[in-house]
Amino acid sequence: MRHRRGGQEEAPTGPDRANADSPGLDIAPDGMRLGEILLRTGRLKEADVLLSLNDARRSADRRLGEVLLTRGLITELDLAEALAQQSSLEIVDLETIEPQASAIALLPEADARVYGALPLALNETGVIVATTGIDKVVHAKLENIIGQPVVFRIATVSALRQAIDGAYSAVAGIEDKLRKFEAQDGLRREHSRSDVALASQDAPVVQVAQMIITQGLRDRASDVHIEPNGERIRVRYRIDGALHDTLDLPGSIGPALVSRVKVLAGMNIVERRRAQDGQISMVIDDRPVDIRVATSAVVGGEKVVLRLLDKSRSALTLEQLGMPDATAKNYVSLLRAPYGMVICAGPTGSGKTTTLYGSLGKVNSADRNVMTIEDPVEYVFPSINQIQINEAAGITFAGGLRSILRQDPDIILVGEMRDVETARIAVQSALTGHFVLSSLHSTDAASALHRLIDMGIESFLVVSSVSAVVAQRLVRRVCGRCKAPYTPSTEETAFLRATGVPRGRAEFVRGAGCNFCAQTGYRDRIGVYELLPMTTAIRDLVIDHATAEEVREVARKEGMSTLLEEGVRLAVSGVTDIAEIMRSVYVAGA
Repeated sequence: MRHRRGGQEEAPTGPDRANADSPGLDIAPDGMRLGEILLRTGRLKEADVLLSLNDARRSADRRLGEVLLTRGLITELDLAEALAQQSSLEIVDLETIEPQASAIALLPEADARVYGALPLALNETGVIVATTGIDKVVHAKLENIIGQPVVFRIATVSALRQAIDGAYSAVAGIEDKLRKFEAQDGLRREHSRSDVALASQDAPVVQVAQMIITQGLRDRASDVHIEPNGERIRVRYRIDGALHDTLDLPGSIGPALVSRVKVLAGMNIVERRRAQDGQISMVIDDRPVDIRVATSAVVGGEKVVLRLLDKSRSALTLEQLGMPDATAKNYVSLLRAPYGMVICAGPTGSGKTTTLYGSLGKVNSADRNVMTIEDPVEYVFPSINQIQINEAAGITFAGGLRSILRQDPDIILVGEMRDVETARIAVQSALTGHFVLSSLHSTDAASALHRLIDMGIESFLVVSSVSAVVAQRLVRRVCGRCKAPYTPSTEETAFLRATGVPRGRAEFVRGAGCNFCAQTGYRDRIGVYELLPMTTAIRDLVIDHATAEEVREVARKEGMSTLLEEGVRLAVSGVTDIAEIMRSVYVAGA
């Protein structure tokens, strides 16, 4: 049996038996092939089917459905609908269904992931199971494991994976591991503090650390915080920009847990007073994950923060970021400039790197030499030359940028201008015929120009090199499944009145909390942007050392929408709520 992520079609028989060992268009019960169904419904052209079929046959472990998805010729929903028609089964929307606990208990998590199936409910006919396609061998094995008749439903690949992650908690058995750890704690104390037990992969602390990281990835956490808190260890996940309490562990496991993370990250487990940084690469639920680790000594022990980067996720395009159409059009036109600098500004965690990567997708082409210097390299682009900062090896932003200038670049991405030396080299690069993309920490677009001047870059160099500044924030979207109208509070009404943004007769919404959004009322995030082009009026103000407020006012008169105005627009249109704008977007003086 071969498990296939892109759909499981029944093996061919009869005249097509010669191709049975090659991925292809398999015969359905009614004689219709997958490709024929997609052709008949207008999803594909015949040439696309033939080319994709040839690609599939060259790879022994890929089916036609997976190839079509990879090439972007069909959507997951297109594939699910075709497979459902091929197998005469119904499609199920897993985003609107909460699986029954009694049904989930019938299928172990390992089998659910191996066979790509999730029990949803029990009824008089048997167990309803969601899958991405039907295979007779898999069908028989699932019925044998579950011990009851199985009624299949077809789901999309990503929805099924997400549903399995939500149905099976990685920390479900953590209490048993903690009891085993505490039982062994007395024995461990007889050894040196260098945690000999960490050498065993079966050690409870090893499994607890793995559970915490796995659950963080399944919950879409960007960061995991492990914090000493009195006699307890608090574990929190940052999901969609907000921290959530997740686990409460006994304080005795704290030092061993920190040591385990340090071992994974290649850090010094003996040094507990100084801050350390490290990196972990591992595979979780068949997904490659890079983890940046930072430790710091705090009162009561050491705190650890893990930044999770799911490498299986593709970088977002500019169209997916949430820029208004007018802003996106102006921004893309700026990216076509042959030289100059475009700065992405905002605080930590505002999505600057994501915007820069989306910008690279617009400027990258075969006739340009695109080079980046980053810390870290979060997404790898096959056709772009990317340099990873490594200060231990002497590779810094300033030094790496100098080396890039000797590589005949056309476009340069500087992950962050952290110091005056890096900023000065980036400015000089923009002045000498290169197009430079970079990020800078500042509260808004106007403040970014003054931040460069404060770093020591002369104002005449700033106005000569910088083409535009795009400032941004990230706000949480109201969950589409549980959003409902509500009346703003007195505080929210006062905030709206103070913004002075015309609202009309808006109906505001917020999330009530549901299974789809883990009872938070929010699901995913969207960017809030303001774009400040370097016009003649703005140049004159910067040269004359005008304040950021004066620059902002002139930019507004020239048509710039501020972060606050764009945030209120999103709240009025029902994308987010007022409380989220107050939490994430508010800029003093904006």
